[in-house]
Amino acid sequence: MTLTNDRYINLFTDFGFKKLFGENPNKDLLIAFLNDLLQGKEKIEDLNYLKNERLGNNEGERRAVYDLYCTNGKGEKIIIEIQRVKQEYFKDRSIYYSSFAIQDQAIKGKDWKYEMAAVYTIAIMDFVFDTQNQNKFEHRIKLIDEQTHKVFYDKLTYLYLEIPKFDKGLSALSNDYERWLYAFKNLHKLREMPKELEHGIFKKLFELAEIARMDEKERSVYEDSLKDYRDLKSAIDTYYKDGRFDEKILIAKNLIDINLDDESIAKATGLTIKQIDQLRHHKK
Repeated sequence: MTLTNDRYINLFTDFGFKKLFGENPNKDLLIAFLNDLLQGKEKIEDLNYLKNERLGNNEGERRAVYDLYCTNGKGEKIIIEIQRVKQEYFKDRSIYYSSFAIQDQAIKGKDWKYEMAAVYTIAIMDFVFDTQNQNKFEHRIKLIDEQTHKVFYDKLTYLYLEIPKFDKGLSALSNDYERWLYAFKNLHKLREMPKELEHGIFKKLFELAEIARMDEKERSVYEDSLKDYRDLKSAIDTYYKDGRFDEKILIAKNLIDINLDDESIAKATGLTIKQIDQLRHHKK
């Protein structure tokens, strides 16, 4: 059964995001997006993809599974997370995940002086998490001195993008950064490539995102990914009202019922893998 008649893929699906931004032949898309996002503060010439799963220091510690984890030519670490649904401790989770990229830089067995390369954590969100500032869709966070409001440490950066808040139409887009945001929000809704996005790197984006160009296997994987995305959104949205988080256990049980994997359930609810495993065994 076909789930979609869309022409282009949804960038918030796991398959869609990783196909366009997580494969070596297409990393020019990711580099272009990151350079536009960083707005000249960093110029990335090349990227290497790192293993997207980071284990804890011992068996009992929770692991981190990134959507994308990269390093640039200067050894700086870049974490990119697509966050599809609200999570109770989302900010805490993003800080925790960045800690692995910090620890990875420790040089063992040598006289290491704690000098580190920068770490960027980028969260592209398909929901609103700051309800107090409806017109602010972008959050650029650094450690600052509370009294002087000057940056205390410039090697740790968190970028949060609330895509639903971005409301510019095609004719109002003024730069490539805004064009990327428009694509994240609207690509799967478009029936053809708009003239405002038919130049440069965006032409490649549209060519790769066209579902008709996929082979049968890719289309099947995308359909499964799209189903997971819709089921997850539906289940979570049912239990969020007025920005309030309801029973995470009940949410997890519903996600188990739709056969979502443990890591995605953990990401959506904030429960541990062990707790989810216990719920699965209890249901049997």
